[in-house]
Amino acid sequence: MSDDIASSRASDVKTFSAEDLSTLSAKAVAAARRRAHLNVHTSPDANVQRLFIATEPDTYIRPHRHPEQHKWEFFVVLRGRLDLLVFAAGGELEQRVILSTEATPAIEIAPGTFHAYVCMEPGTVALELKEGPYIPTAEHDFAPWAPAERSTAAAAYLAWMRSAQPLARP
Repeated sequence: MSDDIASSRASDVKTFSAEDLSTLSAKAVAAARRRAHLNVHTSPDANVQRLFIATEPDTYIRPHRHPEQHKWEFFVVLRGRLDLLVFAAGGELEQRVILSTEATPAIEIAPGTFHAYVCMEPGTVALELKEGPYIPTAEHDFAPWAPAERSTAAAAYLAWMRSAQPLARP
């Protein structure tokens, strides 16, 4: 091998085992918010954000949007089932997509789209990819018609989200 050809080293490769995903799921079960994540990227400033997200059925992900033109989201379900809910700006459910290894394992969401996920099976794990840097969701980008996380109305709204079909409103 010549000096100008880089050799591969074990430190150049990150691996994520089935056991790692099971450990992440266990963290979600134990977490107050009933979800946990494992960042693959090393910094919030990374150009591409890559993370594993484990969720449990009683987690509430408030509908939100990412208005920045470069803030698409790409999700791949590795275990379990998530339902992606896409909303009109006024709160009407426009689309429901079952995400699972058996149905639709991957989806990309365009910037500015109001969306949320509902975890439908225990032990669900997904891989999320999006362009960086990380920008926390601003309050005005959470859906004003959906209750805030940890509010008294959140559980009832989550129950509605679990079975709502397109054209429905809570």
